[in-house]
Amino acid sequence: MGKYINRGNDGFKRYANGEYIDKTELIGYINSTISKPMMLTCVTRPRRFGKTAAAQMLYAYYDKSSDSRELFAPYKIAADPSFGQHLNKYPAIYLDVTDFTTRYEGRDDIVDIIQAAIIKDMKKVYPEVEVDDDADLMDTLLEINMATDEKFVMVIDEWDAICRENSPTPTPSRKGEGSIYIQDAKTRSGQTSNVTTPLPPAGGVGGGAFDKYVNFLRRMFKGGNTAKVFACVYMTGILPIKRYGTQSALNDFQEFSMANPRQLAGLFGFTEVEVKHLCEKYGMDYEDMKGWYDGYNFGAGLQSVFNPNSVIIACTSHVYDNYWGRTSAFETLQRYIDLDMNGVQERLEKLLRGERQEVKALRFGFDVSSIGSDDELLTLFIHLGYLSYNVEEETATVPNKEIRIEFVEALRGSKTHKKLSAMVKLSDRLMRATLDGDERLVAEIVGQIHDGDAGPDFYSNEQALRSVLKLGYISAIDKYISIQELPTGKGYADLVFIPRTGGYLPAVVVELKWNKTEHAAIDQIKERNYPDVLKRFTDNILLVGISYNEKTKEHTCRIEKNFV
Repeated sequence: MGKYINRGNDGFKRYANGEYIDKTELIGYINSTISKPMMLTCVTRPRRFGKTAAAQMLYAYYDKSSDSRELFAPYKIAADPSFGQHLNKYPAIYLDVTDFTTRYEGRDDIVDIIQAAIIKDMKKVYPEVEVDDDADLMDTLLEINMATDEKFVMVIDEWDAICRENSPTPTPSRKGEGSIYIQDAKTRSGQTSNVTTPLPPAGGVGGGAFDKYVNFLRRMFKGGNTAKVFACVYMTGILPIKRYGTQSALNDFQEFSMANPRQLAGLFGFTEVEVKHLCEKYGMDYEDMKGWYDGYNFGAGLQSVFNPNSVIIACTSHVYDNYWGRTSAFETLQRYIDLDMNGVQERLEKLLRGERQEVKALRFGFDVSSIGSDDELLTLFIHLGYLSYNVEEETATVPNKEIRIEFVEALRGSKTHKKLSAMVKLSDRLMRATLDGDERLVAEIVGQIHDGDAGPDFYSNEQALRSVLKLGYISAIDKYISIQELPTGKGYADLVFIPRTGGYLPAVVVELKWNKTEHAAIDQIKERNYPDVLKRFTDNILLVGISYNEKTKEHTCRIEKNFV
């Protein structure tokens, strides 16, 4: 068994032995591309979205050193007409680029190391084929192809790891405030670029390794020998090809991204049907699961998709939590969210309120070394999984509670978005004051949020007051499940907060009144018995009435404890 060729099917067996959700229809699609103009496929998804499982699955299917018929027999692909035609018929190469970036961090010769490692493996498998000592990987594959008449299948996991860690590094320019000096192949003459540019992930070493990698990709997948050497190539990563300035080397690839997943939308992440099955199996509430981890809705004709990693952890642990934040993706969010751009703060504020934002994500050709507008930043967040994108409407939203927690945590520590950071901290104070029963302070903080968030034209009715309070309690999401207009059988409670961890925290029912007293709000909660619907969660409930007097411009608050 080799490291990069003849690896066997153990990688996929590991997934099949666990809680594997059948995504083998992807094999049918890749089969349809073999030895055709569309033979090059690139699928990009956020971290923990099943990319490696899919790569291991494809490798186990194509690798001719394996016998995987029995392994795939229980799955959908076994009924596909192409199943036997391509099953274990190809010499298959598997390359996990992160295996090299973690071992050889900071090395400009990392591409040479990758090629040498695969070539060494190839020579062991094909000792009879003579290959020149100075041959690169493409030369080696071509020699083997000519000697054996075999075409290869190549599977590349995290193809963009070198791009992420070695893309051109921007440094602040002294030539003008707000300018960024981009030190890459195109700007080494010293010119400045008036764009706001994010720092790349820690560990970058400049453009040397990046330039070599682009040349390597071009040599492998752009030349006239690509179709001769490969039956098909499958790559997966985080950001689409053009986001790194690599499109000239890889523009023959068919791309399926978060912004344009097309027919592969349901093959990465879990669909509603799949999650319902898991909830039944593990005794979990589907609606709670949906609120926490769903929200990647690609349009009316496409799938609604859940974060698969978080769903599995929630099912097996029986705990809903923010599992996204336990990856390195959170550091990436913090890095990019601190970009100082006009318009970003206002649009993030609206997104956190639950509003949609128009983003023409397919029209932006930026790469990660030159993000110059708020639209480009929001497009980046779509690809990273922090926003959901509706292809038909061209709008973005915060997909679910898990991601909203991520944004709140990132904004809490933001040094750039001071208004939003202050808003989150003010929200922290509002929830503490509410739980402490400090009516005066609650009214005072709601007034501050009103004055800072909405102008007089907007703040003119009870619906506007609800919008302000929704933003005001935004930081409560890390401890509470928040529900707007909860049906109670006798009406709708304006805002309800249910403790998601159980324990000591009370549930909170908030009723809002416009030009009526806070006591009237409390009376309505009691008369319509809103707390009754919360009995199954807790017997400790806070009743909160908040009112606004249009004439005096004052907020008032009443808080009572209610034990049901």
